[in-house]
Amino acid sequence: MAKRHIFVTGPPGVGKTTLCTAVAADLLRKGLCVTGFHTTEQRDSSGERTGFQVVTMDGKRGELARVKEAGAGPRVGKYLVNVPSFEALALPTLRKGQGLVVIDEVGKMELFSRGFFPAVRAVLDAPGAVVLGSVPVPRSGAAPLREVAEVTSRPDVEVVVVTRENRDRLVGELSDRLSGSLQALAPAQPTEQSA
Repeated sequence: MAKRHIFVTGPPGVGKTTLCTAVAADLLRKGLCVTGFHTTEQRDSSGERTGFQVVTMDGKRGELARVKEAGAGPRVGKYLVNVPSFEALALPTLRKGQGLVVIDEVGKMELFSRGFFPAVRAVLDAPGAVVLGSVPVPRSGAAPLREVAEVTSRPDVEVVVVTRENRDRLVGELSDRLSGSLQALAPAQPTEQSA
């Protein structure tokens, strides 16, 4: 039996976000409900990465992190994480608990939000939701983040490793599988009149 939720993983730059957004776009074209968020890099005119943005599936954008020499707040390397901006955009997209919910990604920056991981758990447990998410690969020799280990060890989660060779093929495969999972859940979802 196929597992309901799918989390992709792979090395940085392999295309996990590209894959997640392509699958989400395909399901939107099929008329299915898609919520959630993904993150994108911000680069300056010389191509140097200056930070990251959080982008909701309906197109709202805000700062996730930026390069900053000084300033109070949580940091990942040279990046200062903007937790209030992330929470204002990402957390509402996880509370719906219906349809496809994109969670790109369950990573160090996102986990600085105290409300984020409880919201991830709630979506994974929601009977009307199917999750497509991403998790980072641990650095060589390091253990995975505790929250990542919890997600990937769930019996209803399948982990798919993305490579440059399989990335394009996975778009259609994951779209078909998630579409089937969503259609199987459809009778359990309330109609607008009964909601």
